[in-house]
Amino acid sequence: MNKEIDLLLTPEEAANQTTLKRIAASESGIPAKDIKCLKIIRRSIDARHRPVYRLKVFLSTEEQSLERAKPNYQDVSQKESVIIVGAGPCGLFAALKLIECGLKPIILERGKCIEERKKDIAIIARNKELNTESNWCFGEGGAGTFSDGKLYTRSNKRGNINEVLETFVEFGADENILADTHAHIGTDKLSRVIKNIRAKILQCGGEYHFNAKVIDFIVKDKTILGVKLSDGRTIESQATILACGHSARDIYELFAAKAWAIEAKPFAMGVRVEHSQELINRSQYHSPHYSHLLPPASYSLVHNVKDRGVFSFCMCPGGMIIPSSTEKGQLAVNGMSSSLRNSPFANSGLVVSIKESDAAAFANHGALSLMRFQEACEKQMYINNQIAPAQRISDFIASRASRNLCSSSYPAGLYACNMKDYLPKVVSENLKAGLKVFDQKIKGFISDNALIIGLESRTSSPVRIPRDRDSLQHIELKNLYPCGEGAGYAGGITSSAIDGINAAKKIAETLIH
Repeated sequence: MNKEIDLLLTPEEAANQTTLKRIAASESGIPAKDIKCLKIIRRSIDARHRPVYRLKVFLSTEEQSLERAKPNYQDVSQKESVIIVGAGPCGLFAALKLIECGLKPIILERGKCIEERKKDIAIIARNKELNTESNWCFGEGGAGTFSDGKLYTRSNKRGNINEVLETFVEFGADENILADTHAHIGTDKLSRVIKNIRAKILQCGGEYHFNAKVIDFIVKDKTILGVKLSDGRTIESQATILACGHSARDIYELFAAKAWAIEAKPFAMGVRVEHSQELINRSQYHSPHYSHLLPPASYSLVHNVKDRGVFSFCMCPGGMIIPSSTEKGQLAVNGMSSSLRNSPFANSGLVVSIKESDAAAFANHGALSLMRFQEACEKQMYINNQIAPAQRISDFIASRASRNLCSSSYPAGLYACNMKDYLPKVVSENLKAGLKVFDQKIKGFISDNALIIGLESRTSSPVRIPRDRDSLQHIELKNLYPCGEGAGYAGGITSSAIDGINAAKKIAETLIH
């Protein structure tokens, strides 16, 4: 037998396994001597910054071993193939599910494998040449590989979140992600997980093709029969999963040129805000007595300004800000952290919701209007290579240019400026209003020793590729399954993975009789 119990603990109690077992015995009514194992199934920090544990109490170790069934990854080398465009979380989890179902995935990734991609990213970080096909967004693992590996999602109604988390653990992630409310793998560990997933897919007979950029589709009678690659090759299949990611503007342009159905999709835009992690810890934990027993503190902030949301996004405790441009002559930034989250800096996107009306100047671009607006803002932010405009938050509030800047985690160099000269007015004004409210919630949020760095513009796709709700196929193109962030149906690693799994299941229902 096993029993679930909820415990509200002090940080000291949570850190001591003997104390934890004693309290669990008291709360469950099971003698401590009979408890063979405690399994943490949920862990969070409450409003008073105390750990909240949900535990399963096991009377035998055998019962715990029965908790998780291993997936059946079979040999699919001779099975019917399915094309997957993109090797991000959506594409990779779709590939694993296809293998379980007895289908062969053929993964086409425009960028490089993780090992080669790291070399290109190192060059970008040193503010040298940007490789437009291998960067912080494009390449094996997708944008999520080098943006922290956060696994928090609200998409539990769309699929099995635990399946995604357990798969990550199977391929090398820490088991803590199964329990943490805001689970996080870390860029350093996630890259190894991605390599392990690749090894499994290849072992089972799946195919990987790197530097394989899809430039068109083979179409007959509104049915997708395969893809055309930039090197002249064609690959055919009865089903194609389009998991291109939210920055594949060339795919959206292809759809527009062919007059295939796409839609403008609202997104959010703003800056990265950076403070010392010590400040955030003091504010969130109140007492330095507990700080060494608790993880680096995070925050979540939201405020509505005249029916427009201003909110924190992709908060990275103990992290760094990175350049995430995919095209030359444009600048975008993002945040990431390692598994230890041991940087002295805390950063977060601080963004404003963008509406289609904000892109009125680009209305002649139709469904691409918000994407063109996004592009124009990134061009406005560009100075030289990956140097980023930045400003002390106190100067931003006072509407004066910063003459110099405090230290930062951003590796490619900063340019002191007045950010209102670089940001759209709708973003600048609403950010200022939001910051004043957030300073009341976190004392010191507006400070001489904190920065805003621009531009945070890749929060989600500015385009949606519409699909049928039941079949998950494009509403006009049969056999094409748009999914993940690039299709506008996910927002992060976990929800993208779930979307890929769902697409793979639908394809299996169709192809396997």
